Parts: sequence; structure tokens; C-alpha cells
Amino acid sequence: MPVSGNIKSVTWMLGTLASFCLMAIGARELSGQMDTFLLLFFRSVIGLLIISLIIVARGELRLFKTQRFKLHSVRNLFHFGGQYGWFLGITLLPLAEVFAIEFTVPLWTAIIAALFLGERFTFKKLCSIVLGMTGVMLILQPGIELIDPASFIVLGAAICYAISHSSTKSLSSTENPLTILFMMCLLQLPISLLFSLSYWALPEGQQWLWLSIIGVTALSAHFCMTKAMHYAEVSLVVTLDFLRLPIIAIVGVAFYSESFNLTLIAGAFIILLGNLINLYSPRIKPNIS
Repeated sequence: MPVSGNIKSVTWMLGTLASFCLMAIGARELSGQMDTFLLLFFRSVIGLLIISLIIVARGELRLFKTQRFKLHSVRNLFHFGGQYGWFLGITLLPLAEVFAIEFTVPLWTAIIAALFLGERFTFKKLCSIVLGMTGVMLILQPGIELIDPASFIVLGAAICYAISHSSTKSLSSTENPLTILFMMCLLQLPISLLFSLSYWALPEGQQWLWLSIIGVTALSAHFCMTKAMHYAEVSLVVTLDFLRLPIIAIVGVAFYSESFNLTLIAGAFIILLGNLINLYSPRIKPNIS
């Protein structure tokens, strides 16, 4: 990959890091003020408006249609579960711990892809999963201190995300990314509305600002990550994505008086190592005779 491609990838990853961190900050700022289901409803409304305007502006109305509605439905049921667990975890746990547990998504995806998509379960994948589980144990520290039940909520969210990612992998072979994002917002809107009716209240004042930030960054994070992967190898993107952890840890310490836990960083680093092992493929040198 040319150096210029790596520079472009780093630039797009900066957008990804900023998007995820701002989304987490928005969720934390709204915690105690707005129910999570209500937050997800307005996130879907804002996202649907943005994606619809982009599709109309591009004059590609065909992107509003899909021939794979059933798979979109399955994907978004699990994605909604992942989103709910992630946003709820943001309100209950230190920001860095939520991000660290989220890094297990590629490991769960490898397991699900092997079980349901027929992908080979290799020794390399086994090593990556063992490292990933070791990292999770280091973060949760069972037997050393009482595990916060909220950690299992985020872990469940990571598994839901993994199922969603596996579905996205299948959808991406036939669907435009804008169609996938449009269907995501369209299908999750009525689900979030149904669950939020018991907590219904219109946002006020500054709440609209944080909801807008969440709605925009939920889309920009996906877009920037996709662009980064276009310009560089996945291993570089995954490594850069790891920077989310120290950045959000600093935010937690500086603005929310959260403690800085070195074992959490160490556990997340082991998970990252497991992810990189799973992605690693040796370069085959050309046979020159």
C-alpha cells in the first residue's frame, strides 16, 4: 500500500475516532435526562433524514429499495440490541471499559462466521479467540473483585454487533452502503418508538444538540471507517482504532472523574493482539527464476 494511501487512511481514522468519542460523550451527557430507547428513536430519526437527503441529492432513488429485506431485518434486530447495550453501558460503566469490551466484536464475529457462514475455523482464529477471552478476563477480573453486571450488558452488545457485522458482510456483496444505512435507520425507528412510548418526552434545549451529535456521528463513524479501509490494510485500521481507548480514557478522567485502570489498558491490548493475529496473512513472495 503506497504511503499516500496510509496517510489518507490515518486521516479518515481520525474522523472515526472523533465520531465514536463524540457519540459516547453525547450518550453520557444525556444519561439521567433521557431514556436509552428514546435516545435511539431520535438517533434513527436524525439518521434517516440525513441518509434520505444524501440519496435524493445524488439522484439515486433506487438505493431506497432492497431485494433482501429479510436479512436487513435480522441484521437490524441484532444491531438495535447492540446499540441499546452500548448506549446503556455508557451510562453505567467507565467510558474506557465500554470501549475495551467492544474490541471483542471481531473475535465474536470470527466465531459466528465459522459456525453460520461456513468459514474455516483455523488454529490462527483459535489463538486470537483465546487471547481475546484472556483480555476480557483481565478487564473484568473475576474472583478479584465483584464484576459489575453492566459489563455483561456491554459484552452482550458486542455479541449482537458481531451477528450484525456477519449479516453486513453478506449484504455488502449486493447492497450499496447507503442502502444498508438507510434500512438500518428505517427499521430501527419503529422498534425504538415502540419501546420508548412509556418514557416519551420531547427533548429540550441542549438535549437537541447532543442528540444531533449522536445522530450525525453514528453515521460518520461508519462512513469514515469504510473510507479508511479503502485506503489501507484492515490490520492498520484496526490498530489505529485501538487509539479510541486511551483517548476516551483521558476524556473519562478529565471530564467525568473516572479512574485510570492500567489492567484495563493491558486487557484491551491483549484483545487487540488477538484481533491482529486473526487478520494476519503472510505475504507470498513471487517465485523469480
